[in-house]
Amino acid sequence: MPFVIVGIILVHLAFLHMRGSSDPTKVSGSFGYKLPFHPYFIYKDAFGLLVALFVFFWVMYYYPNLLGHSDNFIPANPLVTPAHIVPE
Repeated sequence: MPFVIVGIILVHLAFLHMRGSSDPTKVSGSFGYKLPFHPYFIYKDAFGLLVALFVFFWVMYYYPNLLGHSDNFIPANPLVTPAHIVPE
């Protein structure tokens, strides 16, 4: 299924590249105005990707345990079963 989704995305990008996209802001005032795929969408998406990667790497390098669970920091003791593990 993921390959089908990727295929649909690639077909969508091919059509967007060939025909352009309609202007959502209606800046030109005409209904049929089309924005070109390059450079507008390429630069916009590249900027969004760079911001997301910057945030991701910032968290991974400077705050790697920010999203971790507190139970991961308890030293292991093979003689004691954790309290949250109970039989069914």
